[in-house]
Amino acid sequence: MRLNLEVAVDSPSGFKAAIAGGAQRIELCTALSVGGLTPSAGLMRLASETATPVRAMIRPRLGGFVYTPTEYDVMRRDIDAVREAGLAGIVIGASLMTGELDADLLHRLADHAQGLDMALHRAIDLTPDPLGALETAIALGFDTILTSGRTPRAIDGLETLRALTAQAANRIEIMPGGGITADNAQQILEATGVRWLHASCAEPLPVIDKAELRLGFVTPDARDTSHTAVLRLTEVLGDLSRRLKSAI
Repeated sequence: MRLNLEVAVDSPSGFKAAIAGGAQRIELCTALSVGGLTPSAGLMRLASETATPVRAMIRPRLGGFVYTPTEYDVMRRDIDAVREAGLAGIVIGASLMTGELDADLLHRLADHAQGLDMALHRAIDLTPDPLGALETAIALGFDTILTSGRTPRAIDGLETLRALTAQAANRIEIMPGGGITADNAQQILEATGVRWLHASCAEPLPVIDKAELRLGFVTPDARDTSHTAVLRLTEVLGDLSRRLKSAI
């Protein structure tokens, strides 16, 4: 009955903050401001030094998830880098122009990633039929689906999240993500019955150098993973886990 937290990080400091705050798993990225891109080889190597499971985002560019043959080749090479770094798994997604999952491309990527854990990312939130996409993900061998319920924030997609969780029937992990904080985690968990949550736990940088801002090296809304925010969320999940256990 344990409730778990996956934290998405895109920097060395964010990675260390998530580990120190007690995250049960890490999603490793760069550029979380656009939903996360493939992390660098150096960041993967840093992440391999912890016992906490780490999954790396495989997304070669910002924007949607309709990929060219060249981008597919880059994704295959990035999967090789994840395996070489010794990380636990990957987070991938691919779409057709219709918004449906690109089952053929995902099959080829999954075949290339054999032996690694696989999570389907929020490409599922673009699909016209998320329940059908769930069955596709199961057939392709994914073990997790990250979704906000087809809304920007998971708290606003509870109906879809409930439907996905019910249809999944423990065949695949449904993991809500998108705007999750210590303040709304309990409501999402109680409404859906899931056992994993996904959050960035990011807060604005306390100090932004004016020269760096003027030259475009940092944006005024720059954020990084906060140890305090991770800790608050893990404490909420820990308290709820204990309450669930005592109720059995």
